[in-house]
Amino acid sequence: MLLIAETAVVEEAAAAATETAESAAEEVGRFTAYLQEHIPDLVSFGIKVLLAILFFCLGRIVIGWIRRLVKHSLSRSKADKGVEQFVDSLLKFGLYFLLIFSISTKFGVDTASVAALIASGGVALGLALQGSLSNFAGGVLILLLKPFEVGDYIVEDTNHNEGTVKEIQIFYTKLSTIDNKTIVIPNGILTNNSITNMTAQPERRLNIKIGITYEADLKKAKSVIEKLLYDDECVMKDKEIAVFVDELSDSAVVIGARGWVNNEEFWPTQWRLLEEIKLAFDEEKIEIAYPQISVHMSATHGLGGRS
Repeated sequence: MLLIAETAVVEEAAAAATETAESAAEEVGRFTAYLQEHIPDLVSFGIKVLLAILFFCLGRIVIGWIRRLVKHSLSRSKADKGVEQFVDSLLKFGLYFLLIFSISTKFGVDTASVAALIASGGVALGLALQGSLSNFAGGVLILLLKPFEVGDYIVEDTNHNEGTVKEIQIFYTKLSTIDNKTIVIPNGILTNNSITNMTAQPERRLNIKIGITYEADLKKAKSVIEKLLYDDECVMKDKEIAVFVDELSDSAVVIGARGWVNNEEFWPTQWRLLEEIKLAFDEEKIEIAYPQISVHMSATHGLGGRS
């Protein structure tokens, strides 16, 4: 009996193994048939992928060539540096979009469906990217109206960001500060807020104010400042040079001094004149005022009579 049971188990195991082998062989046969049936499609898809990669690489080369050609043309026409950067950025974005769109059509993507998708998605994207669209419009306005150009030193009056304009891109403008930091400001902020362009004009006026004490010799102080202005080689002699009493404040007589210099010489000239005025006042014993309070005390004396 035991031998018969063992024989039955062995037969069942053999039958199961045979069934599994037949099932595996059947699956392999189906897979082989599927491959044989779809090999032309797979080869065609692989060729399309290779061609798409090749087309993308060639497209990158052509895009680079077009960008260099446009940049060279703008340089020859002496276009503003900001316009050159903006056009290059916009051209790069547009050409890469066309390249990817062209490649996608080679994979059987319906252009009408893509156009409808872009149109419907454009509305939603426009609502979601209102700030970015505002920055894009701001970049266009900056290039058209030219409130500043690359190389100008500007101050954004609302947030008090300031620096030299290095790049004007599609959405952002980059400033470089005097301590070599980079500030990236959205173009929408620059067009919606007031801006002070420090270098828009080739000349700039010095405005110096010095406070002296009420006891100091006012005429001598004005004469000293006026002489320093006329002796300074950077101060323009063909433009107005004025020294005047600007204010009678609580603690000082404020003397104002004005003169014109070239824009690039503004800060060095102002720093130099302030130092020279201080040294000259020390030499002439003219006291520079500082905030102070004078307290006057009076004593009341009673007169007593003799008895």
